[in-house]
Amino acid sequence: MQASETKLQQIIEGTKQYIVPLFQRSYSWEKKEWEVLWNDLVELYEADNPRTHFIGSLVTLPTISVPEGVTKYILIDGQQRLTTIFILLALLRDKAKQAGQEKLGEEINNTLLTNPYNNDLDFYKLQPTQVDRSSFYDLIHCRPTSAQNRIVSAYQYFDRMLQQKSLDVQALKKVISNSLSVVSILLGTEDDPHLVFESLNAKGRPLTQSDLIRNYFFMKIHVNEQETIHAQYWEPMQNALGEYLTEYIRHYLMKDGTIVKQTDVYFYLKDHISKGNALDHLKGLARFAKYYQKLLYPEKETNIEIQRALQRINRLEVTTAYPFLLNCYHDYDESRISAAEFITVLKVIENFIVRRFVCNIATKSLNKIFPTLYLQSRDKSYDSISNGVKAVLQTKDYPKNTEFKSRLIDAKLYGAGDRVTKTKLILEALEESYQHKESVPFVTLTIEHVLPQTLTEYWQNHLGNDWETAYELLLHTIGNLTLTAYNSELSNSSWERKKEFLNNSHLELNKYFADKSSWKREDIERRSSYLADIALTVWPYFGDEKTEQHEQKNVTGTTPTRVCILGQYFTAHSWRDVLERTMNTIAELEPEKFEQIMHQYPRLVGRDKKKFKATRELNNGTYIEVNLSAHEIQRFCFQMLETIDLSAEDLLVEVA
Repeated sequence: MQASETKLQQIIEGTKQYIVPLFQRSYSWEKKEWEVLWNDLVELYEADNPRTHFIGSLVTLPTISVPEGVTKYILIDGQQRLTTIFILLALLRDKAKQAGQEKLGEEINNTLLTNPYNNDLDFYKLQPTQVDRSSFYDLIHCRPTSAQNRIVSAYQYFDRMLQQKSLDVQALKKVISNSLSVVSILLGTEDDPHLVFESLNAKGRPLTQSDLIRNYFFMKIHVNEQETIHAQYWEPMQNALGEYLTEYIRHYLMKDGTIVKQTDVYFYLKDHISKGNALDHLKGLARFAKYYQKLLYPEKETNIEIQRALQRINRLEVTTAYPFLLNCYHDYDESRISAAEFITVLKVIENFIVRRFVCNIATKSLNKIFPTLYLQSRDKSYDSISNGVKAVLQTKDYPKNTEFKSRLIDAKLYGAGDRVTKTKLILEALEESYQHKESVPFVTLTIEHVLPQTLTEYWQNHLGNDWETAYELLLHTIGNLTLTAYNSELSNSSWERKKEFLNNSHLELNKYFADKSSWKREDIERRSSYLADIALTVWPYFGDEKTEQHEQKNVTGTTPTRVCILGQYFTAHSWRDVLERTMNTIAELEPEKFEQIMHQYPRLVGRDKKKFKATRELNNGTYIEVNLSAHEIQRFCFQMLETIDLSAEDLLVEVA
């Protein structure tokens, strides 16, 4: 078995072919994986001097070829990423030809995609599993296909991404060829490829970067000391962090301000070690691993207040803050900051994340904010690290009070994935703000929709004439949500029955309902405003109010002039234009997400025109309800973005 670091171009150039063996699964990457690769490529494309970017390992076994034939390799591990690269290259070839760059298109086709001077199956550089071959061959030969599988979907996804960004095909091809790198593991004839594959994928986990890192470390340590050092430093770290070890090493490398991508950990650490003593680096890694274990598992922290603050941070899923928090934990462990100061820092981070979550500000920038935060906040001009953190973070898209309150009133807080966890944390924090002496254990409580998620005839009548709009736009807002242990009992009950249960609750949050005779649109909006005012005291603005920053304005009575959705600008003359342009753009660029919107908002967008009061027809033949106020359209647009995992920054409206 031989292992070497190799540029991707060296892997696929030349007269060769990679054959996916029968025991491999078919192509299975989805948008989650495509998005990671695409974002990495765009970042490399935009970098002035892109460094080598590690995309994983390729394990191959050479086969016996006829003289002067194609050199063939059985692809034991790495078929998913290699197949994706070929799909991307096929797209770049097609785009080059469409743009009149015939020479570039031929170069990609003849050097990177095919073996042009060979016939039959030897023509292809990649032989996927049988189930994928037809679609892959169609791609290589530029043939139209009616198939709809992962290979076709991948091509369509990258095509949409290219439409959204104006990238030069030649430059992007260069990034793929010259900046992507793999660890190529070439097996010998004595190795059993099936057993190797089973070993690499034991329990569903392929060869990890931490495996490569461990091997590299111990190649630098004398053989007589390896066993002792492994038992003293590496093994405890491995046992404590388990599957999180590679991610810990990435965060450790980032604690000094460096941005390290998930796929580049091995190469960065190699550079790190080469500049000093390997054992000293391993000792540092082992020490900070103890802090990281407490970040992952706060129950291991003995200080109860720090433990609670860390638990809240974890519920907000702020792992991007870990490089910064590693430094803070080290300062606390070394008594350079007190427990109270550490807790204050954790509360500032929580405040920052909660406000950005409510205002639906993109999280992708956090990867660049937190690695440098420690050095910036330790500037001598700040009298404490917590004040330094506040000063730095207030300049990083930190929402001011007006925007925070406005968005908390309108936001679709309850939703799929981590939104439920974050929303429950917000409701718990609001309950705790009452400082009731007999606190209720939150672990037994769930989120209750006062206006139920399944709308009965009773609730339609109760809401009145505009029940459809009220239901679609207010169901998941903060004003309609509370905490209860009687979720199953309440279910779709009438307002009178729900009120009876809520009146018997020990929660301060539920005392609000005692004197309410109805639960209609105006009641929900009134409670949203009430809770938003409490939230301003729970997560008070810690910045300088004089700092210039965009604030959301009341749109009632305004006239839009232009709308920007997903980077594309359109002229607008009304808020109905804004809604139509937004929906058309999403339908064109993200058809799968558009289907999600139709499922989530059936009374505002759908295929049956008769269901709506006043409509506009979209380019894809569906209809949208436009009998809405400016505020309702704005609320709908923002909730729509939240539904399909876009941020508030993806929709900008200029008004007169």
